[in-house]
Amino acid sequence: MSAPGKSYDPVQVTPLEADQVDRMRATALAAIAAATDLDVLHEVQREHAGDRSPLALANREIGALPPQAKADAGKRVGGARKTIKDALAARQVELERERDEGILAAEVVDVTLPWDRAPRGARHPLTTLMERISDVFVGMGYEIAEGPEAETEWHVFDALNTPPHHPARSTMDTFFVESADSGVVLRPHTSSLQIRAMLERDLPLYVVCPGRVYRTDELDATHTPVFHQVEALAVDKGLSMAHLRGTLDTFAHAMFGPGVRTRLRPHHFQFTEPSAEMDLLCFVCRGRSLEPGGEPCRTCSSEGWIEWGGCGMVNPRVLRAVGIDPDLWSGFAFGMGIERTLMFRHGVEDMRDMVEGDVRFTLPFGMES
Repeated sequence: MSAPGKSYDPVQVTPLEADQVDRMRATALAAIAAATDLDVLHEVQREHAGDRSPLALANREIGALPPQAKADAGKRVGGARKTIKDALAARQVELERERDEGILAAEVVDVTLPWDRAPRGARHPLTTLMERISDVFVGMGYEIAEGPEAETEWHVFDALNTPPHHPARSTMDTFFVESADSGVVLRPHTSSLQIRAMLERDLPLYVVCPGRVYRTDELDATHTPVFHQVEALAVDKGLSMAHLRGTLDTFAHAMFGPGVRTRLRPHHFQFTEPSAEMDLLCFVCRGRSLEPGGEPCRTCSSEGWIEWGGCGMVNPRVLRAVGIDPDLWSGFAFGMGIERTLMFRHGVEDMRDMVEGDVRFTLPFGMES
């Protein structure tokens, strides 16, 4: 590169001639317009607007011009470079918009499609039924009572007037946590919660006790070693069998509808006196299997009635065991199997379906209302 002359020299540097600058600008603009993506545009920018681009090299030659020619050449080259810079910026905006639109189109989400391909589970009908039963009794003013599933023999037997020689206390009927003389068992009924409630709560007392219980039964269509019960206890002044019957009818209507018929049959339980079994009129044959010429009914074994649970007035010995004076207070209690209630409500024929965990069994029940 030659040094600037002190006087006007008509000789021009070729890259600075107007037609050459216009050609370089036109070539750059054509390359910019032809760029199809940001990577290609980056290469065009390096080639036509970088430090080694034709116009950048031409700009260096301005220093070789005579003073009178520098201003004109500077305006010409600077204008071309600015035009290319503006074109690059505009094309970059266009290509970025096209890129973003392409990404949005490729990654569009159809919000109407299922959000989870994994099949959904369902709450077990026993769980929802226990909650429904609890709601029924809470609506009648009862409280929910809870307690341990591993209990002492005193709570599940002695306090409930079940003597040491009673068959229910043997290893043939009861799960002992350790040995038979450990004194700790898996509760065979939720009546132990009633004992705890009478020991811990003030009178009068109205509690309902839903929960899991354990017995040494074989798993078959009508029995399972682990099942659920709901028991209720009321202790107040002046309670009678009439109050018990009214409570049971209200419970039955809540479970099976207002048209259900019930009856009480005399029975014997260690912890109630008098005691009774509560039956429901068979919901299949409606008792017609007992009539002359009636068709046999498998559901009730042609007896017309189905056993639902046991009940009775609390034995005075049970009240004394927990420090309640039976001369001042009286009470009634009853208990039903929740599996049996579910079978009656929904026509479930095999109790094993309830414990196998098959979602095809639980899904049709939906949510209890």
